Amino acid sequence: MKIALCFIINYEHILNKENVWRKWIEANEDIINVYFFYETKEKIRSDWILKHTISPAFIYNTSYFNVVPAYMGLMRYAYITDNTNQWFCFLTDSCCPIISPKKFRYLFFKYYNKSIFSWKYAWWNVVVHTRANLRLLPDKLKLANDPYFILKREDVCKCLQFLKYNIQLSNTIIKGGLANESFFAIALKYYDTLDNSICKPSHMVDWSRMTSATSPHIFYEDTAENRLFIENNKTSKFNMFIRKISPEFPDDVLNDYIYKYSKNEDDKLVIYYPLIYLYRKYKYLLWLFLFWGCFIYPMSDFYYNVIYNICVFLKTDH
Repeated sequence: MKIALCFIINYEHILNKENVWRKWIEANEDIINVYFFYETKEKIRSDWILKHTISPAFIYNTSYFNVVPAYMGLMRYAYITDNTNQWFCFLTDSCCPIISPKKFRYLFFKYYNKSIFSWKYAWWNVVVHTRANLRLLPDKLKLANDPYFILKREDVCKCLQFLKYNIQLSNTIIKGGLANESFFAIALKYYDTLDNSICKPSHMVDWSRMTSATSPHIFYEDTAENRLFIENNKTSKFNMFIRKISPEFPDDVLNDYIYKYSKNEDDKLVIYYPLIYLYRKYKYLLWLFLFWGCFIYPMSDFYYNVIYNICVFLKTDH
């Protein structure tokens, strides 16, 4: 069981906080895969990013008003290339982690079978505003979702099926513009799985101090207002990432919030691994000892002691 971190870096082709990300990912590298969707590969200067770019066969044309193809390219590639990817986290160049690696690991193994996906019915006048062409859809599909979220593998499959088998409806939504803020809620509603998700934001973002008519607040400096926003939003246990972090924002402040701010609480977390994870991780060892016990060294005290110690080991937090 793994987590796919799916980045969209179409503009500057960088991660604003690459060093912060790399340190954070390294702590959980056994359960994290990294994927980058790009526009022009030649613009990428980071060897680390280049190492994790998706195949050109999964790169589709996008624009500011039509980002859905980037999501779908990432979904398809991460879904196909590793069948152990269970969580798919969608991120941009300005996103950054805001919780510790241990808490992230804890949340994954506790909620691996849930999508963390904030949605609601459209709050704008769908007749006046053409976003996602919601005016052309049935009332039950006039939906909105946060543009960045976490989907479980089964819901990613539903989104891919929706695009493949509902071409006319998908095109209607996408042609309306800004469809990434509705498309995924509509797809999950269509398959009656939307209500199974945890309807909470996974990315904290400050819309109360907008940078422009369409952009939320950008975190440039270490200010009291910025700290207050982060600290208030860290109380929500599903806020794992933060948008939008400028390259100028101090790394040490981010690292303090990631590794120190909640350290006492994080140290108390106990990670319980689901059986499916333990089986996949240790299945070859398990089958080896079962074969050995049944056919080579049957019914011995030594064999039973080995099996007992394996069971104790599997129950232990590693």
